[in-house]
Amino acid sequence: MKIQEIENEQRFITLDRSYFPALNEPSVRCADIAFQFGVPMEAEPVRVLNDLVIPIWRGGLVLLLGPSGCGKSTALAEIAKQRAGGCFVDRVSFPKRRAIIDRVRAQGSLADALALMSYCGLAQPHLWLRSIDNLSVGEQFRARLARAVGLHVERPGDAPLLCDEFCSTLHRRAARAISFNLRKIITKERLIAVVASNTGDILADLNPDVVVRMRGPGDATVERRHPRRRSSLSMIKRLHVEPGKKTDYESFASLHYKSTGELGFVDKIFLLREGERGEPLGIVVYSHPPLELSFRNRITNKRFQKSPKLLNRSVRILRRLVIHPDVRGCGLGHYLVRKTLPIVGTEYVECLASMGAVNPVFEKAGMERIGQYEIAPNRKAAVEQLKNMGVDPASSDFVGEVTRKRDVRRIVAGVVYDWYQATTAGGKHRVGRQSPEFLARIFRGLIGSQPVYYLWHRSKIAGVTRRKVA
Repeated sequence: MKIQEIENEQRFITLDRSYFPALNEPSVRCADIAFQFGVPMEAEPVRVLNDLVIPIWRGGLVLLLGPSGCGKSTALAEIAKQRAGGCFVDRVSFPKRRAIIDRVRAQGSLADALALMSYCGLAQPHLWLRSIDNLSVGEQFRARLARAVGLHVERPGDAPLLCDEFCSTLHRRAARAISFNLRKIITKERLIAVVASNTGDILADLNPDVVVRMRGPGDATVERRHPRRRSSLSMIKRLHVEPGKKTDYESFASLHYKSTGELGFVDKIFLLREGERGEPLGIVVYSHPPLELSFRNRITNKRFQKSPKLLNRSVRILRRLVIHPDVRGCGLGHYLVRKTLPIVGTEYVECLASMGAVNPVFEKAGMERIGQYEIAPNRKAAVEQLKNMGVDPASSDFVGEVTRKRDVRRIVAGVVYDWYQATTAGGKHRVGRQSPEFLARIFRGLIGSQPVYYLWHRSKIAGVTRRKVA
């Protein structure tokens, strides 16, 4: 075996290996098998890798494609031997009882870690706080992939990222989405990746530079490709946007990081499907706007201040955008928003998004980022009051505290009431009929919220307006 330097930082890896399936102590059963089926006890050596030459370079992605038993795992093991420091995704470990977010891009910023988790198919905040043992098999693979990629980003070099049975435990739609995102990461960060799969359905989205087609022991061909850099997921041509109903949101509500049904006064809803009859992949909800927002007043020179009729006629707020976890991070969110903004039917569309701090989806859709809100003073004061009472809103017993202690419930209800009044009015009546669990969940979502305010203008002159005001 050898590594040969060639031009443009590329190298050839030459793999050559025989496999000797020898048994230490053949059993009585083995002897019976050999006698009944006429096979020798001492098997002949099998040529697994026969001078297989694979080009590999930084920013390059290699796919080993073939059925089980064709030598993919052996090839990965040989590459790991030649390239010291290579990292197998399935061997990446996480400490027990530690949240997975603590071990993904540990040397980078929180925004870097969250973006990488999203790219690897873990875009749900409640999963970021779990330990590896509390994830499903598919979620564990995604977490290990995120950690492995993060390690290579933090320690760039010529060591390859290696993955056997790439995405084999995932829904095939999720496999294609993660393949698409991995391609983007490898290109952007100039990493090296070699992945193995027994199915070709990921080929278009993975978009590898090299495909090694392995048909059996010693039988493989290397296909050097010159792939075009794809800007969108392969399914993008089949996407279908259609009007939806409020009941359509029920199946998406639990997938949103603010898992409540508080949508305000809904005006329009749109669904995203893969094909006209396909399963819904996303939903966007547009509602009537809150009466007052400081950033709106600033950007529009107070045009809508104390003018509720003009406000309801001219402005809508994008209240919810939810994309199925299988296909998050692939551009479907800004695709859906970009397609639906012009058909909302109002001059302005605004949005308040806590995720705006880490995800530029609304900017990519054509909305303008105006500014980010600070935590409201009344919410800071409420948290301080609770702390003085020995109550932690992040504790697992917070719902119990709200249920048992009248003073705690009063503080929590006051914050939720103020929020209702500012967004949809009717705060007193609505708070009075909410359960302690519901109030606690809304309160948690409000106290640390620092949403980014976005604005879209039909004539696309919002940016000019902002600069004049500033």
